[in-house]
Parts: sequence; structure tokens; C-alpha cells
Amino acid sequence: MPDHQQESGFRPNDALPRRKHLRRLDRIFVPGAPLFFLTVCVRERLGVLANPTIAGILVDAWRDSGSDHGWLVGRFVVMPDHVHFFAAPADGSPKGLSAYLRYWKRSTAHEIRRSLPTFAWQREFFDHLLRSAESYGEKWEYVRENPVRAGLVADASQWPFQGEIAPLAW
Repeated sequence: MPDHQQESGFRPNDALPRRKHLRRLDRIFVPGAPLFFLTVCVRERLGVLANPTIAGILVDAWRDSGSDHGWLVGRFVVMPDHVHFFAAPADGSPKGLSAYLRYWKRSTAHEIRRSLPTFAWQREFFDHLLRSAESYGEKWEYVRENPVRAGLVADASQWPFQGEIAPLAW
């Protein structure tokens, strides 16, 4: 088998290449607290999040994240089948990003299942370490326009499932 097929995970008898998961960094060295852009999706991409009750559960959990888990949540957008939000560890936070999100997903799923018994988050999540204030602003504008691109509203300011919990500065 050619080397490039082995490296990519492609096997000739497979219809699709095997998916390789990216490893998360154990340590990050940046000045100040790192700022992450995060995306978490509903299992099977079911469009159940964009309603006041469920969005309220998510916002309440983000509000409690600082005191309960040592993670501050900044701006967010709740879409029907996924959420985007920005988060940073609070000073002296003992929990890593994966541990925080594991707890956040478990606790919000538990609350959401009170009204939607089969609800579940996808196992994985997407994270991106922001490297500058410009990156934060650019990423926020992109995320804020998500409901417009999805055809849910004509103007981003009309989308009711967005906001900011704590101001996060770069």
C-alpha cells in the first residue's frame, strides 16, 4: 500500500477514510488567561436548542460556570442544533477545558432531559484557542451572523438566543 494511504488512514476496502481525532494540548503557554472559542453539537444534530426553556438551561449553566467550575463564559449563540461560546479559565482554575466541558455537557443534558428524555450532546466538541483581540472580534462577528446565514432571521440582532455572560478581554 502506498505510504500516503497509510498516513491518511485510508484503506482500499473502506468506503470512507477512518476519522482521526485531534489530540488536545495538555498545557498552553500564552500571556494572560487563554481564551477559547467552543462549539458543541446535539447528537444527530436535532434542532431542539433554540427555545426559551432549553436556552435558559444553557445560559444558567454558563452563569454558574465561574463559581462552580472555574471557567468564565463570555459571548454565546445558541443555534437549533449546536452552541457557540467563548470561555476562559478563571484565575487559579483547577479544571482543564475537557473536564469543564464534560461536566457542563453532563449537567445540561440532565436538565434538558426533563423535557426531552432522549436528549444528548455529541461526544466530541470543537475548540479553538484565540490568539489576539482581533481574532476574538472576528470570530464573534462570524458567530453572531450564524442565524442570518441559516435563514433564521434577517438581522443578527433579531436572534433571541445570544448574549454575553461575562466580559472576556484579550
